[in-house]
Amino acid sequence: MPGMRRFLATLAALLLGLSAGAMAAESNVATSPRATVSLVSEAAAVAPGQPFRVMLQQVLQPGWHTYWTNPGDAGQATELELALPPGASATPLRFPTPQRIPYGPLVNFGYEGRASFPLAVTPPAALVPGERFHLEGNATWLVCEQVCIPEEAQFRLDLPVEAAARLDPAEAAPFAEAEAALPRASPWSARAGMGGGRGAVEIEGQDLTPAAVRSAFFFPAEGGWLDNTAPQPLELRDGAVRLGLAGVEGAQPPQSVAGVVVITDAAGSRSGYEVAVPAGPVPASLGGGAGALGWILAAALLGGLILNLMPCVFPVLAMKAIGLARLSGAPRRTVRLHALSYTLGVLGFFALIGALLGGLRTFGVEAGWGYQFTRPAFVAVMAWVMLLVGLNLLGVFRLNLSLPGIGPWAAKEGQLGSFLTGGLAVLIATPCTAPFMATAMSAAMVLPGWAGFLVFLTLGLGMALPYLVLACVPGALRVLPRPGAWMERLQQFLAFPMFAAAAWLVWVLTQQTGADGAAVATGGAVLIGFATWLWGWQGARHGLRRGVAALAVLGVLGSLPLLRPHAPVAEVAEGQEPWSRERLAALRAEGRPVFVNLTAAWCITCKVNDRVAIDAAPVREAFAKAGVVSLVGDWTSGDPEVGRLLREQGRDGVPLYLFYGRAGEAPAVLPQVLTQGVLLRAVRDVVAAGPSPGGKGT
Repeated sequence: MPGMRRFLATLAALLLGLSAGAMAAESNVATSPRATVSLVSEAAAVAPGQPFRVMLQQVLQPGWHTYWTNPGDAGQATELELALPPGASATPLRFPTPQRIPYGPLVNFGYEGRASFPLAVTPPAALVPGERFHLEGNATWLVCEQVCIPEEAQFRLDLPVEAAARLDPAEAAPFAEAEAALPRASPWSARAGMGGGRGAVEIEGQDLTPAAVRSAFFFPAEGGWLDNTAPQPLELRDGAVRLGLAGVEGAQPPQSVAGVVVITDAAGSRSGYEVAVPAGPVPASLGGGAGALGWILAAALLGGLILNLMPCVFPVLAMKAIGLARLSGAPRRTVRLHALSYTLGVLGFFALIGALLGGLRTFGVEAGWGYQFTRPAFVAVMAWVMLLVGLNLLGVFRLNLSLPGIGPWAAKEGQLGSFLTGGLAVLIATPCTAPFMATAMSAAMVLPGWAGFLVFLTLGLGMALPYLVLACVPGALRVLPRPGAWMERLQQFLAFPMFAAAAWLVWVLTQQTGADGAAVATGGAVLIGFATWLWGWQGARHGLRRGVAALAVLGVLGSLPLLRPHAPVAEVAEGQEPWSRERLAALRAEGRPVFVNLTAAWCITCKVNDRVAIDAAPVREAFAKAGVVSLVGDWTSGDPEVGRLLREQGRDGVPLYLFYGRAGEAPAVLPQVLTQGVLLRAVRDVVAAGPSPGGKGT
């Protein structure tokens, strides 16, 4: 019995020791409706006199934010005051690279979603193994949404002391992620100056080229002298980046210019670089601003042009070809007016989408290209519009408009019809993303308002350009076949791609809202079919039938509030996993190569890429052989975490494909139109690079 008691006592002590070691790495957790905050240690056990890292970790509820060391136009930085035992020391809290957070007419500098603030602690050299090292801290932070609420909490870490420090494997990934988020020392030379209310920061280095830098922004370390709301015009040339600055009226220029320059590279990776230089003369203009904007506009024009070849736009393109063929015998002035009306419709709807996205971003919404398809009501309305277009193509009903290529009527003018056709083409195109579009749209969101507006107009011009050229260039219409009975048959045939699009949108709606959404969509479709049948029925009591048809349409629109999204669930195939920041960090800590696929049910480009490349047998086999883990992030219902990742990568819509190779390296951003060859080359590059340092390799 004494032996048994000694065994049980030893077992209990061992279990208690293991429990203490497991619990020591994280303090108590402070939780509020706005934030969850804790103090975390990378060490499961500390050694006398050997530094180790801790970090204050904040997880914020959607819509709430905290602040950088310079909070911008309003706010207060997070603080941590440590109570250390005699002989211990600690470094100051380190802040990750900040974000711009517009708030009405103001701009704050801080963090949304998650923020980690690391620091180093050195325990006393006089500690003895077997003792406990106690670390206490009082943290204060300010969280803001529509209102600002100060919060604070007391934290305590109780760590065992051993002869050699012992790290907690579970904390390796969070600390690596926190370290990667910190601004790094700039490898380039810098100069800066202010004068007459205007100034500039310029950095020089051979890595800085117009092809390598997508956007940049300077965050001043101290407030009060720089207008945070003013745009910072970007100028680029080989070897230099210049950001224009606007000072606060009446403020004294600083003696030195310090802060963080955040650069988003061509691959969409965002990194911060610390700058601190004495203030001197204002650096001269590089003369590269207009050139950089010119490259962006060229990308926008080419992206809009290629958009006509994407699957979304094929039916509308065919309808416009029919419309042109109908007009082949009309006076040239009539043809050109139709072309101009169609172009204005495209430009107008592109401008409207750009204005809406800009407005949503002003209020902190992670909105990008195709964002409207994350709203179930919009998806339902578009499904019904596709149904209406199809019924119209079959001749079930007619409107008092001449819509070239969208109906069997041919009124004398019909410019409004051409304008609306252009708008319809843009709306149908939004589930697709063409090559070059991502660069152009991302730039539009960070450029000054007029420049961003110009980018969206250029995208529209590129999309309308083929029709404009065919209609306005002498002799171009000769390439189209002559009008004839074939047009009626082709026009009726094009109704079926419209019906297919409507069915696909109902499927998308089902992904967002479940079976209830499908019931609303199909019930609405029945009412729309009834309404169009009544509308197209000519004869006595014509007005009464159209009145009943209008009431049926109102009933359809009245059902939209019934569409309520449920929590999105990523559609993952065999061998794939749902994406999350935590899962990605864990895989990176293991040294595993990771393929991240950000997609949406309404993204046709995404679905085509899935079929022809990602799900292809050679790619699946290569992924399995190289140990590549495939993570899928679903943006079907506008998941804010996926939207935040898109924004971090400088993108404004799906698809986005990231391939993480060696641990610690930035991901490679793959093309938006994938092939098996692109993915197989990415895998070969990972295998050729060899195992990741400190990881398990591939």
